[in-house]
Amino acid sequence: AAPTGEDAAAVDEALERTGLTGRRDQSWHTLSGGERQRVQIARALAQRPRELLLDEPTNHLDIQHQLELLSLVASLPLTAVVALHDLNLAAMFCDRIVVLSGGRAVAGGTPAQVVTEELIEEVYRVRSVVTPDGPRGRPSVRFLP
Repeated sequence: AAPTGEDAAAVDEALERTGLTGRRDQSWHTLSGGERQRVQIARALAQRPRELLLDEPTNHLDIQHQLELLSLVASLPLTAVVALHDLNLAAMFCDRIVVLSGGRAVAGGTPAQVVTEELIEEVYRVRSVVTPDGPRGRPSVRFLP
């Protein structure tokens, strides 16, 4: 079926929300890694979902683009389930965290409830210092040698 006016409006809205309006006619091959990730999110948003499932969306992105991408996802008016290996990013952007070990959930709750020195040592077998960060009390992890 041919695209409708509603389809075009959904695409325009998705491009605007992801900051890609100026890249509408640009070739995929000329986009940066961060722009490509945002295009993938825009593609999903154009379908007007209620949920978004992302598997390691920050993989291969520099720190700036990791923060921008997760800020974008956190600002979306939908439920996002995001698989992340970086505990600091998960604690910064996620309202709820589930930690898996051996394919099973071993902890779940708010970042402050889940991201603890004890859990990190138990699951990842490394020592760390976890401190609350900012007014929201979100934990920040520093790993120890």
